Amino acid sequence: MTPKLSEAARHVVIPEGIVSTGYGAIRKWLRLMRVEHDPWQQGVGQIALGKTADGMYAATVGGITISIPRQVGKTFFVGSLVIALCLEFPGLTVVWTAHHLRTSTRTFQTLQSLVKRPGIAAYVPSNGVRTANGEQQIAFTNGSIILFGARSMGFGRGFEEVDVEVFDEAQILTERALEDMLAATNQSQHPAGALLFYLGTPPRPGIDPGEPFSKKRRKALTGQLRNGAYIECSADRDGDIDDPEQWKIANASYPTRTSHEAMLRLRENLPNDDGWRREGLGVWDEFWDQDESASEYIIDPKLWSDMANRDTKLGKKIALAIDMSPDRNWVSIAAAARTSDGKVHVEVGYHAAPGPGLVRILLSLIDRWDPCALVIDKASPAYSLHPDLVAAGIEPEVTTAGQMVQACGGFYDDAVNANLCHTGDPLLADALKGASKRDLPGGGWAWNRKNNMTISPLVAATLAHWALKVYDIAKPPPPPPAVVGRTSPGPSGSGDLDVLTAAF
Repeated sequence: MTPKLSEAARHVVIPEGIVSTGYGAIRKWLRLMRVEHDPWQQGVGQIALGKTADGMYAATVGGITISIPRQVGKTFFVGSLVIALCLEFPGLTVVWTAHHLRTSTRTFQTLQSLVKRPGIAAYVPSNGVRTANGEQQIAFTNGSIILFGARSMGFGRGFEEVDVEVFDEAQILTERALEDMLAATNQSQHPAGALLFYLGTPPRPGIDPGEPFSKKRRKALTGQLRNGAYIECSADRDGDIDDPEQWKIANASYPTRTSHEAMLRLRENLPNDDGWRREGLGVWDEFWDQDESASEYIIDPKLWSDMANRDTKLGKKIALAIDMSPDRNWVSIAAAARTSDGKVHVEVGYHAAPGPGLVRILLSLIDRWDPCALVIDKASPAYSLHPDLVAAGIEPEVTTAGQMVQACGGFYDDAVNANLCHTGDPLLADALKGASKRDLPGGGWAWNRKNNMTISPLVAATLAHWALKVYDIAKPPPPPPAVVGRTSPGPSGSGDLDVLTAAF
């Protein structure tokens, strides 16, 4: 079976092996809601509920990703679809999340109006609609339920046995939110498998955390999306953004359901042409078309490699930082020093298994170098060393979550602006290649330690960089002659900072 989709979609990726679809079985519920899907919506419905020969949803692994402009009717379409699924399958659990509370509330109101229609109202008990912010839900007499909430307010954690998850505003979907929510579908009891919907407009480059959404798009367009569907509705990238013919290409509901005046209103109230191109016409910025090898890295490996400098002249004063891998098998000590041309040089001088002599090593380093600070992050496994350090007379600076945000942001800014240098150490290069972000509750991000056993050199270097800029106020004199030493694998470095293990 080949599901049909109207020409409104620019890119359509259909999962392999579809022999039937569950869309036909739910149309009786759509009729009771007095809902008639437009041709493009019928095509997406056939794809989303398409089944393989074993009766499983063909998109149950990779999900259904829909990149679509505003004012096309995607909320009405997906909302009516999940209501029909809830009525068809008793006990179905649906979680619908948006980034903003106002968006999830608006979606809740749309679906609330649908279940109040005469043909459906009898299937919703009198107390089935809960309207309190943070607890919005629609429950059905057959035990099915739809829960609504905003990811920005922590909604989505702790659910179990979820059968359908809808990630609205997927252009503002963080990896942390996915980690919190995706596991909930692992215990789904739905016989055809769980379903994941990703709905959004193209992300704003450099502003929206659009990597998860863009990764879905990139995998789909390069043939790497496994058991998933991708539908993109957009105008021509080089088309006239004020040409109504381009509006028709992007928006299948224009001009029949979405009026010319409604499009003009959106055009007028979006802040600029780029905003209209993304949100009104669904056009992805070329930024997101870069190849995966560059876009998946927080700091581009080539940019990082270009900052290697073994011959730089360093100041005498250094800052030290220590970090430990999540499995506690590795400890990294990094240092930072100013360069003669105003940059910050970072280096990992010690990387080894933790042992009883670690405090003695730190004492020797402090005695030798008189650093402006020794830093440990409070959330790091290395913080377990704090009592021993204090007992030995070392008072480390302990960073808070807010200071870690500042440290990571400052390290990133100096790296992308070429205000940072290093020795080309493979420890740091490998840590950067495997690095990802974790969003923090108060805003901002930090390096993600979860399941990343190579992260400690990067975290240590980041903290040393931060400490130098915070605590070394005065410009220090030139350094003494270098003493080379190292316990960790890799090149010995410039010799200026690579002395961290020479003292023992």
